[in-house]
Amino acid sequence: MKFLDLAKVYIRSGGGGSGCISFRREKYMEYGGPDGGDGGKGGSVWVEVVDGLNTLIDFRYQQHFFAKNGQGGMGRQRTGKDGDSVVLRVPVGTEILDEDQETVIADLTEIGQRIQLAKGGNGGFGNLHFKSATNQAPRRSNPGQEGVERTVWLKLKLIADSGLLGLPNAGKSTFLAASSNARPKIADYPFTTLHPNLGVVGIDNAEFVIADIPGLIAGAHEGRGIGDRFLGHVERCSVLLHLVDGTSDTIAEDYQTIIGELEAYGGELATKTRVTTLNKIDALDEEERAEAKAELEAAVGGPVFLMSGVSREGLPEVLRAVRAEIEDDRERSKPAEEAETWRP
Repeated sequence: MKFLDLAKVYIRSGGGGSGCISFRREKYMEYGGPDGGDGGKGGSVWVEVVDGLNTLIDFRYQQHFFAKNGQGGMGRQRTGKDGDSVVLRVPVGTEILDEDQETVIADLTEIGQRIQLAKGGNGGFGNLHFKSATNQAPRRSNPGQEGVERTVWLKLKLIADSGLLGLPNAGKSTFLAASSNARPKIADYPFTTLHPNLGVVGIDNAEFVIADIPGLIAGAHEGRGIGDRFLGHVERCSVLLHLVDGTSDTIAEDYQTIIGELEAYGGELATKTRVTTLNKIDALDEEERAEAKAELEAAVGGPVFLMSGVSREGLPEVLRAVRAEIEDDRERSKPAEEAETWRP
């Protein structure tokens, strides 16, 4: 299954049915009076979060979703049938944006959430509705209300507790494979990862979800490489795990490149809690490890972990640090408990 995280769809709700002008005509009923029914309501367009989906690939093959129009009213006081509604089924973490791709209409983060994107038009009144003591034979009715037509964007942001950051070939996919049951593609050339991968990591009888996204390079916010659009998948994360290649000759520059791209992306991503790790230490001796760690700590201005995704050296310590940051973020996110009621 291909991964698709952005889709443009065209939606239109159904128009309401027109009211009917009709009079009762039966044998021996000289004054039958008006009996035109109202039109039916048009169908609406809904979006619903369902389980079992992790991509928007369904909207690659169908982009137009039109609800049915309501049926017109009929004689004998019969109301027209309501039009059928349309439901767009999306995965958890989907954002609905307006046509400008900036205005957020809804952010769907829980299974079962359901919102209305376009309301169906109301049906028109038949002439029975206009009957009164002074107008006992009205010859007027209302047309149905027109439907709503609009264009929206569906943008998927994966729900994960932690996100992986780093340059291409920093060892992110190897780390994900070593720490979880995920099996991302691993190779010795840049941009092996072309779409985000999710893995469930277990440490000390606790589990959390980690997301691996394609690597960033200098100028990604300007479209270089794969660009920075996949950063949206780590916006919801509690903590970012930044992997730096310990075998690189420009460790400090590599670190600053990623930080610069986070700042250029904007939002709260640049200020989000990060755990910085020097990766691939299995290829370094003790002296080289010390030099690389000192260089990276000077760039970070804080502590740095040492790890190897291949030999798994230092892996448990990194996972425990990530889990601790996730738990701290959850504690901070809890609403403040209401003050206890004073009792004499």
